[in-house]
Amino acid sequence: MRITSELFVAQLVRRVFNDGGFAAVERKGAASAGAIFVTCRDRQGRVILHAPAIQSLVENGDGRAFMREEIADEEALRTRFEREARFDPDFWLVEIETDAPETYLDIVET
Repeated sequence: MRITSELFVAQLVRRVFNDGGFAAVERKGAASAGAIFVTCRDRQGRVILHAPAIQSLVENGDGRAFMREEIADEEALRTRFEREARFDPDFWLVEIETDAPETYLDIVET
């Protein structure tokens, strides 16, 4: 059984803080099944977006998996989320600052 989006985000934020990192919920979406996007900033200033993985790439349908997308700059990130909001306004946006996002997210390679 898949946990709700709200519970997943709360768990993610708590785990990052427990490990000495920083996490912030920038946008709250649908509590039960909203898509979750995670931006990660590393110490070099790079921004990497972790978007929900395509379901056919996920081995087990119970978990949440993410695909990594390189983002050129803040403007590209803003444009990406404006486009997403027009398509699906119920998404979550979480920002974390860590050097190892794979510690917290199941990342699939495309």
